[in-house]
Formats: sequence, structure tokens, C-alpha cells
Amino acid sequence: MRQLLRHTRALTLSGPGGIGKTRLALRVLAAAAAEFPDGAWFVELADLRQPELVVSRVAAAIGVAEEAGRRPAETLAHALRPRRLLLALDNCEHLIDACADLARYLLASAPGLRLLSTSREPLRIAAEMIWQVAPLSVAPAGAEPAASDVHRYEAIRLFAERASASCPGFGVGPDNVAAVTSICRALDGLPLAIELAAARVRALSVEEISARLDDRFGLLTTGDRSAAPRQRTLSAAIGWSYDLLTAAEQSLFRRLSVFAGWSLEMAEQVCSDDDIPAREVFGLIAALADKSLVAPEPAVLGQTRYRMLDTIREFAASRLAEAGESVTFRNAFCDYALRTAEHAMAVGMARIPASWKARVDVFRRYDVDASNVFQVLGWCLTRADAEAGLRICAAVSPCWIVWGSFAEGSEWLDAFLALGPSAVSADVLGAATVARAQLALPSDPAVAQSLASQGLKLCRDAGDEYWTAVALNLLSEIALHTGQLDEAAASAEAALSVAHAAGDGWNEGYALGTRAAIAARLGKQREAKQLASASVSVMRRIDQQWGAARGLLGLGDLARLCGHPGEAHSRYVEALAILSEIGARPEIARCLAGLGRVAMDLGAVEQARRHLARSIRLSQATGSRIGVARGLEAFAALAVQENRPELAVQMAAAAAALREVAGLPPLQGARTESYLAPARRLGDAAVARLWAHGHGLSSEAAVDLAVDAPSSAPDDGAGTSLATAGAYDVPATPPRLLTPREHQIAALVAAGRSNKAIAEELCISPATAARHVANILTKLGFNSRAQIAAWVIGTQAGADRG
Repeated sequence: MRQLLRHTRALTLSGPGGIGKTRLALRVLAAAAAEFPDGAWFVELADLRQPELVVSRVAAAIGVAEEAGRRPAETLAHALRPRRLLLALDNCEHLIDACADLARYLLASAPGLRLLSTSREPLRIAAEMIWQVAPLSVAPAGAEPAASDVHRYEAIRLFAERASASCPGFGVGPDNVAAVTSICRALDGLPLAIELAAARVRALSVEEISARLDDRFGLLTTGDRSAAPRQRTLSAAIGWSYDLLTAAEQSLFRRLSVFAGWSLEMAEQVCSDDDIPAREVFGLIAALADKSLVAPEPAVLGQTRYRMLDTIREFAASRLAEAGESVTFRNAFCDYALRTAEHAMAVGMARIPASWKARVDVFRRYDVDASNVFQVLGWCLTRADAEAGLRICAAVSPCWIVWGSFAEGSEWLDAFLALGPSAVSADVLGAATVARAQLALPSDPAVAQSLASQGLKLCRDAGDEYWTAVALNLLSEIALHTGQLDEAAASAEAALSVAHAAGDGWNEGYALGTRAAIAARLGKQREAKQLASASVSVMRRIDQQWGAARGLLGLGDLARLCGHPGEAHSRYVEALAILSEIGARPEIARCLAGLGRVAMDLGAVEQARRHLARSIRLSQATGSRIGVARGLEAFAALAVQENRPELAVQMAAAAAALREVAGLPPLQGARTESYLAPARRLGDAAVARLWAHGHGLSSEAAVDLAVDAPSSAPDDGAGTSLATAGAYDVPATPPRLLTPREHQIAALVAAGRSNKAIAEELCISPATAARHVANILTKLGFNSRAQIAAWVIGTQAGADRG
């Protein structure tokens, strides 16, 4: 700050009431006084109401006497002309024109003068440098500092200092640091508000103070009696600024309180009326920003954003309520949010033509305005407006799905659906029910299936082709996840038919992608590749690259399973670039898992571990039990590759348990056996204990074990994992795939024997041999004798390595 004074002749400290402008000015004066031979002078103007007396107040403070027959400003300028001094004018906002005129005149007359001003708006004089005083630093949202770290945050230091002065012996420690942090954060780091809150520790605990801050203006009412009246209560500090506004500025200030943050376009749409035409909104916002009641923020999507500090916003909201305008402008904002959300959904999901950039902007816009959406949904819920709430939820559901905010979206939809369907039109209820089903799929396929079926009927009855196709695609995907391939194929075909007839590219491409996954599950690799490529083509035709990325993921999986790691890597990387543009966490997790599998196939173990760890953590963060189960299975495969059979068994068991809880079909028997086979040498009892331990782990504990397990194999045969498993007595047991007779028959199949030849060798009937082969195919999840032969050969090779 002293450096700034050396490079500018007029420095204005600007900011809202209570931000600490006066305190900062006094500190600057004390630090810089030695550099000015003729002194540093502080002039308090808060109690002065007559603009014509500003010159006299300054002259009296410096000690310049008035001269008869001469204007006071001339006398003051003449006296200061030879001097080198620092002059501070404190609280200029209510006398802004008089202060600006005097400052301009004195700076032109006295070359050795440096002027420091505090004001809630700039003086707007030549060469003025404006320093926006920031709030005190607070711990960021979500961070709870330890008691030993509180000195890092200015707000907490000030609270502790003022609280100990008010209540000797008070200190910030482990028992109260969370409450103190919450208070300082809720009060925006405003020094005045923090001081007033700290004074309350004489009568209330910090936890009680924190709980009562919803009524901060009622709580923070008594401050230092020696302070100016406007600084004795939080309400008075902000009210001082409010009273200085014009009538139009006051009106817009109140109305802007409906936003958590806004752009100029939003303010023009929501806050304008006959009294404040849209064309005047920008000028009024600029005036409020100049007066430190509104804070401009960096532009997003080419639009400057604005916000109020929460404390100022609460004051503005109280004035809006007093004016009887709350309902009017909340309703206006709800209408705007609904229009905007539904248009954004049409753009984002390619229901109307647009570029991919425009579609990306939909997701970025929601990211910026999520707080506004939640606020509007809260208002709809308060007034039991299920129709508007469900329409907004359905419109923003693609954003929840993209980011994996499944629980968040589900809670909102559940709240509105609980209001009852009587006041909701069938098309709105159908779309909302299908959206709720989409959000349920990653964690509970059974619930998703029930909701999707209900939603499908409603959408069909309402004649809504788009949401009908969405419901059919969802039912197809659910059936695929739960192993019902015939149902999956039928629903995908129906979705494709509806979408194609309606010219709905998104649902057409989605259905093709699901059909590709079904073909792959049936071992029809060529057909799967053709269908996945067709899905990508459709999505690229409508410029919906999120959909294209989903198809690329499918092509990557196919290439990997067909033994083409280079092609798989390229597909995954191409998809990852698209998914990263919109922050599609569930698909990013799937993409990283694919890259991890490719790395495993190529023997790049550490790279595989990094990809798989990021993938499973993302799945865990989004609440995707499907993603976590698959991630645990990938870590089981990695453990096998690293010759860590104990960990492989526990990962396979934890994945099996999660599949059971989530209602997912068990993993193919051959896959499970590939994870267990290396541990069989430890003996059945050891494998059973390991399985029981893994099966009993929570999802979180299993992920922690997978990610944090050291990468080197244990020295001892059983190692730590085996000892830990021995402490559990859980009845769950690992699956024993084939009976001894089935193992015998599988070996004969691998040797190329027909059912008749097997029957002759084992002295059984050909029908019995055929039945055994069918059982083996079912248990292993195979559909050909060649797959049985490959499994037998692979199992024997694994046993030889062991």
C-alpha cells in the first residue's frame, strides 16, 4: 500500500460498509507518516452532513485558519502548496461531490500532497487509483482447519482477538474451531460483522452464535459505543449505504437479492418493469458496483457476472420483503429459470440444431448457475408448485447425469414427486419419472426399472415421443446391466423405432449404442462394431459429441477385447478429450478404467494402477455402485497380474457383495475363477477366509484397500491380508465353479472331444454329456465350446505358473 502511494497522488480505498476501510487507512497513515516531513493527517467526515463544510473540516484538522475575504478552499490550497504531506479523508461517500471537488483543487494546487480517501464509491478524479478492500480471509467452503492452523485466516484471528477482549480466557481450540470457522465464513469475512459476533461470546456459545446467524441483523446489534452510530450494528452499516442510493438504485438493489449471482441479461429479464426499463438496468448495476454494494466477477461464457456478499444480499432481501415485492420478483425469476432451463435442455440434447460449442455452453452455464437453480427449486417446493419444479428438474437432469450428481438430483425429484400427481400434467409427470429412473440406475437398477416402466406408460399416454424413447432406451440399458439380453434387445429396437420416426437423433444414436453392447455381450463382435460405429455417426451428424464419446467408449472396449490395445487406447483418448469438455465424471471414470485395462494388457502395471485409482475414486464420488463394482474387479485382475492372490480374492469378493446389494447379476463364473485360481494353492480354508473378509468390507473400505494397497507382493505366503481375514468369521464362501465331473468333461472338451466321444470315455449317455456341457457353459458364462477350451488352457497355464 505504501508503494502505491509513492506512485499515485490519489488513492481511494473502496468497499462496502464494515469491510475495514477506515482501519486500513489508519494503518497506512501510521506506516507512511515518516515519509512525509509535514505529517500525515486524518479527517473524519462521517458525522458531517453539509457539503459546504467539507473544506472547513479539513482546514480545521490540519490547523489552517480561515482568512476574511478569501474562499476557504483558496486559503487551504495556499497553505498546502509548499508542504509535503499525506491527507486522509475518511467516509466520503455521502459527500462525494464536495470531496471530489476539493480533492481535485488541492491536488492541482499542492504538488507535494498525497491524498488517501475511504469511500463506498470512487471520487472519479484524474489520476485516482482505486483499491478495492477485500474481506478478511476465511477458510474455503468445505475446508475445516485444525485449531493449530487458524492463524492462517485473518477472519478467525480477528474473531479470537475480539472475543478474548470481550470474554477473557476465550480461545479458539479443537472444540470450537468448526463453529468459529462457520461464523467467519457466514459473515463473508466482514470485520465489523465479525467484531459484533465476537462480542456476543459473553452471552452465547460460538455454536449458538453460528446457529442464530440466519437472523444476523437481529443478532449483531450492539457494538462499540465509542464508534459512530452507523458502525454500531450490522444493519446500520449497510443501511448507511442504502440510504445514499437514488430511488431507482434502491429498487434495483432490492430486486437483485433474488439472485445468488447473475449476468446483465438475467437482471434485464427478471428485474425490469415499467419503473425500471431494461435499458436502464446496466447503468444502475454499474452505479451499485461503484458504491460497493455489487461486486463484478470474471466473465463466464462472454458475460460479466455479478454478486452481492451474503450479508449485503440478506439486507437487500429484507428490504424487498418490506416493500412487498418478494413474491413478484421470485415468481419472475422462477419463470425465467423455467424458460431458460427448458431451452438449454433442447440445445444440450440436440432437440434443436446447434453447434457442439453451444451444447458445451449449456453444461457450463448450469455449473455457474447451479445455486440459482437450487434456490428456485426451493421456492417452488415452498409454495408446493410441483409442475414448475418437476419441469425444471427434468430440464436440468442431463446436467446431473453428466456430472454424476445422482443423489442431488434424486433428492429434488423425490421432494416434488412426494407432493402428489394431482396438480401435475401427465407429460410433465412422465418426463420427471423417467429422469428420476435415469438417476437411480447407477445405484439401484431395480428401482430404476420400476420407475422407467411407470414413466414409459405416462409418456406414451401423453404422446411425448422424446421421453418415450428415453424411457425405452433406459429400460434397455437396465436389462443389459441385469443380464436380461432378450428384453434389452426388444426395448432398444422399440426405442430406435420411436426415435427414427420422430427424427430424434439423440435417442436413435443412444439405442444403436445399446444394441452394440448387447451384440458384444452375445459374442457378435463384428455386429457390435458396426452398431457402435453407426451410433457415433448419428451423434456426430447432430453434433452431440457427448453421445459420440459414449460410442467411442464402446469401440474402445471392443478393440481391447479383440486384442487390439493400440486401437483401444486411441478410442479411449479421443473419448476422454470430449468428456473432459463437459466434466462427464461417470464416463470419464469408465474411460480411465479402459485405459487402465489397456495398460494391464501391455504390462504397464504402475500406469494401470494410476488410471484405475482415478477411475474408481470418480465412481465412488458419483455414487455409481456399478462403476465401483467394475473398478474392484479391475483391481482384482491387477492383483492377479502382480502375483498378489490374497488381494485379488478380497477385491473379487467385495465386488460380488456390491453386485448383490445393487441388484446386479453376478460376474461370469470364468471371470470370477480367474481371480480366485492363483490363490487356490493357499488352500480352500485360506481362500474362504479371504473371501469372507472381502465380502464383509463396505464399499468405501474396499476402495481404500484397492487404491492404498502397496504395489509390492507380501513376503510371506499368506501375508498381512491372510492374517486379517482370519479374524473374521463370515459365512460367505467363494464360489466353487465346477464339480469334479464338470472339470473332467471341460478337459475333454478342450481336447476336442464331441459329446458322443465324451460319453463313451466316461461311460455315460450322450444326453448326460450334453447336459454337463450345457451346465459348464452356464456356470462359466460362455456360449461356445471354444471358450471352454480356452478357459481350460488358461487355467492350466495359471496353475503351472503358481
